[in-house]
Amino acid sequence: MSVAVFQINAFWDGDSAVWVATSENVPGLATEAESFDELQQKLRNMVPELLMLNQVIAEDYKGPISFELITHTQETVEVA
Repeated sequence: MSVAVFQINAFWDGDSAVWVATSENVPGLATEAESFDELQQKLRNMVPELLMLNQVIAEDYKGPISFELITHTQETVEVA
């Protein structure tokens, strides 16, 4: 049996100085954090909770939940 992998998109919002995460696969997911590590920790707690609340998985589910965190960053460097 293959395990579903939920895709989550994350990007750095330079104006707000936070990482932002959203997902089309995890209903209701929209969160932010000041560091990437903090974002990952929040997602470890939020993803299972949102999947249960939105009845994507059973409320009494026990077992693994996999998510793929897809990031995007952009930088500009000055060439002297």
